[in-house]
Parts: sequence; C-alpha cells; structure tokens
Amino acid sequence: MTFLEVACDESGSDGENLIGGNTDVFAHAGVCVAGDAAARALREVRERIRSPAEEYKANHLLREKHRAVLEWFLGPAGPLGGAASVHLVDKAWFVVVAVVDVLAPGPSAAARAAVLYREGPRTVDAERWRAFLRAANELARTRNHEAGPAPVDPFYRALETLGPADGGDGALAGVVEVLRRTRPRAEAFRARLAAAPEAVDPLDPLFPALERTIARWSGGGVRVHVVHDRQNSLTEERIARLGASLAPELRPAGLRLAESRRDPRIQLADFLAGVARKLASDELAGRGDPVLTGLLRRYVDPLSVWGDDGSWSRLGPGPGPCPAGPLPPSPQLAPMSFVTRCASAME
Repeated sequence: MTFLEVACDESGSDGENLIGGNTDVFAHAGVCVAGDAAARALREVRERIRSPAEEYKANHLLREKHRAVLEWFLGPAGPLGGAASVHLVDKAWFVVVAVVDVLAPGPSAAARAAVLYREGPRTVDAERWRAFLRAANELARTRNHEAGPAPVDPFYRALETLGPADGGDGALAGVVEVLRRTRPRAEAFRARLAAAPEAVDPLDPLFPALERTIARWSGGGVRVHVVHDRQNSLTEERIARLGASLAPELRPAGLRLAESRRDPRIQLADFLAGVARKLASDELAGRGDPVLTGLLRRYVDPLSVWGDDGSWSRLGPGPGPCPAGPLPPSPQLAPMSFVTRCASAME
C-alpha cells in the first residue's frame, strides 16, 4: 500500500449560505507536490511578483500586471506540473440539485434539476429567480431557524412564481407541478432536522468536494492522507465521518489541519483554488479569458458540480496529466454524495 499526502485549500466558501453570499462559485484544490519543491515555487512566485506582502494569496496572481506570472503558474512549465486538481461547484446548481433530490428523489431527479436550473432563469426575471434560489437554499440548509421564519412556506410561495397556477405546458411547468406536491416531504425533512440536526450533512460544498478530491487521488493501491488549511467546519466529528460514501479502498488514511502560512503546499493549493474560482466565475458570467481558462482546464475535476453547458464546454478538462475517476455520461449531472445522504436521512 502506497500513501500519498495531498495538500488542500478552498476558495469561495460561505458555508451553507450558497445564495446571496460573496461568490457564485466554490473551488476546492488538491496539490501533490513535495514540501521542498513547494517552497521553491513560493520563492519563485515572490521573485516574479516582488510584493512586500508577508503572505501571498491568489489575488496577487490575478492582478493584470502579473498576468505573465499567472500564465506561468498554470502552464506546463509552472510549479504544479499537472500534479494538482480543482473541484468546481456552481453554487446555484448545487442548491437546485439538492432541493430537488430532497423533495423528489429518484431516477428523474437529475433531469428535473437540469430543467429547473436551465429554464427557470429564461422564464422569469432575475429577481424572481434569485428569490427562488434563496428560498431553496433556506429550505435545504441545516442551520437552526428558530430565530427566523420556517422555510417551508417561503419556498412554496417562491415556487409558485416560476409557473402558472394551472400547471401550464412545457418541461419547466411539469417540474414545478411535481414540486408543488412535495410539501409533506418538505415538512418531514424540516421536522427531521429539528429533531436530530446532526443526522443530516450540512449543505456545504466543502464536504463532497473534499471527498471527491480524495477519491481522485486514491485507488490502485494508493491511499491518501490530507493536510488541509484550517476550517471551522472541519470538526473532529465530521473528519471522522469523512469518506462515508466512498468505497473502503478510497477512504482517506487520515486528515490533519494546518495553517497555510506554515505549509507551502497549502499555499500552492490556495493559489490554485482562488485562481480557479475567479476564472470559473468569469466563465459562468460570460466574460471568461480564453487563454487563462485553457490553462486551467487540465486541472479541473471532470466531476465538478456544474450545470451551465456553455461555460462547462470551456472549463471542462482537456488533455493533460490529471488523475480522474470514471466519467458519467454527463459531468454536469454527476451524482452528489451529499444529496443522496441528505435525502435518505429522513426516510
């Protein structure tokens, strides 16, 4: 058995507040570079950028005046050399998939989520679509709602704005009609959370992203040990449960938390996660940079949680030495272990 240590960090984390937070994309990076090589890479970044900052972050690389440094960092001559991966999450898609799978699970859940995600913004104005996403986010998140209104009623009110009262015609109307009939399941889900909140995994993309990062580097006689930047959400209990959805041979050998400024490998992961989040967000908004996106593609996890076909056609991984698990028919509809566990917890 071979053991491999992978250094990880994230960018764009707002916990369970996926809609209305600071970013529309979450990125989780894993880097498999030796400590001395990572330290040399950081020294070279400093020499190229020449900023007096004590600790460099991704935004140093993203400044236009350092464009050449960023192209070097992501390129084949850069310090990562293909020995890295980044898992991307389109937060709006994550929420839509989660709420559909909680309320209407089954073989049709992914297809219904795709219809809702793609047709919803085309059918209603941006304000109503955003209101629906916020309501869906509140319904599926696990935090305590005692201080605020129960999330069931607001969700179904927001759902009504997506289609006519008589159901109408078309794929979106059909999905809306299915969801209209799910109120008993939504109430049961919220009751389950109130009775045993620890029984349902939080609506936080960090956990499935971390599991996916581990799975990508594992297998074939290799077990992964993770060193991760400190995160309040990575509690001892959640670390102990890490990998619950993974096959035994893919479960991590261990996980320890460390401060990024003390581990150059985590700093490289921080660079990659921050750069990937910004470039992916730009692509999602239709203002991507073809050169930088092309350099990023070799690191992008093919099972990233992404619903937008246009931006995925540019972000989706191209050729390059990047370890990957098996591809489903459509990477955008990849199953999410969180969603399955979230829905089954109330059965």
